[in-house]
Amino acid sequence: MIIQAYHPHIGGAERQLAALAPLLRQQQVDVHVLTRRYANWPAFEQVDGVPVHRLPIPGPKAVASLAFTLSALPLLARLKPDVIHAHELLSPATTAVTAKRLLATPVVAKVLRGGESGDIAKLRQRRTGPRRLQTLLKQVDAFIVISREIEAELAALAVPAERRPFIPNGVDVARFAPLPAERRRHQRAELHLPPGPLVVFSGRLAPEKRVQQLFDVWPAVRAVHPAATLLILGTGEQEASLKQQAGVGVRFEGRVANVTPYLQTADLLALPSATEGLSNALLEAMAAGLPVVASRVGGAPDLIDHGRNGWLIPPDAPAALTDALLALLADDSRREQMGQLARQKIERDYALPAVASRLRTLYDAVLAARRPRVGQRRQSEAL
Repeated sequence: MIIQAYHPHIGGAERQLAALAPLLRQQQVDVHVLTRRYANWPAFEQVDGVPVHRLPIPGPKAVASLAFTLSALPLLARLKPDVIHAHELLSPATTAVTAKRLLATPVVAKVLRGGESGDIAKLRQRRTGPRRLQTLLKQVDAFIVISREIEAELAALAVPAERRPFIPNGVDVARFAPLPAERRRHQRAELHLPPGPLVVFSGRLAPEKRVQQLFDVWPAVRAVHPAATLLILGTGEQEASLKQQAGVGVRFEGRVANVTPYLQTADLLALPSATEGLSNALLEAMAAGLPVVASRVGGAPDLIDHGRNGWLIPPDAPAALTDALLALLADDSRREQMGQLARQKIERDYALPAVASRLRTLYDAVLAARRPRVGQRRQSEAL
């Protein structure tokens, strides 16, 4: 596994890989993680039984990317992996296909995000990006698709269907399980949360998450529900500025090691992002039986049947966000029904064990497709 960052860095991609690694081990997949070394983090350690190799990234961005690849190549030659799985089409995928050329190791690449801020769009915006993209299209054996938005982008690039398997992010449905009403009330008290309507945002405090829009509409929500609280879970580059702008009824919890009890006791999750891949926060909230209001971006339309198991709004539409929050906070029975249907959707299509099994099947498939070609080449060379 090649990924930009890993534990102790906590982000959506990192959390997803950390959750899948032990399940892949149960599928007899020996997982190693190659990632960047930040600050004073150790060059090597075992994280929950998974070997994590942190490679140096000195100097400016371009130099750091090259240094990472040059450090990764001899390590990969020593590890002799059967498959290299890159998480993102930028530096991780570039390193993976470079290793493939040297080691003849098949590569699968997970596209983390689509849209204007997605992996493909970022490549196109860079000076050498279009050439890198063409190399990836030729060299990557399979592109892992986590949303129909990403699938459409790859289809437009003439990537055939068999090379773009749909394997979405998964969630631990046992951990993120709904609680009965009485237990929810007790848990809210244990977390020292107020008793009124509770709307939660969970994620990085970054511009694309549009947390500021939640602050902008919150006075209108409080005008109808004076006891409502907006709970912000997470940290990020906008944390300081958002804290200065937050009004009455907004509460910051900062970095939360375990978001489960907060999701289990809230009334609603709001995710007004301008862009997403497949949001782990969305998966976790729906697994916990929490009704959600989310922008119609990334994987949200794949998860949410609008008005049935959640509520979709256009991105950057404050009026629609206000209407959605007010409509759902005013209707307890509708929220309960939405939460139940959301839980059913996650249990059926997004449980972690099923995702791990599909990844193992993909690894086997790319290996099976690769071996005949390698064998034919060696036979030709012998002749």
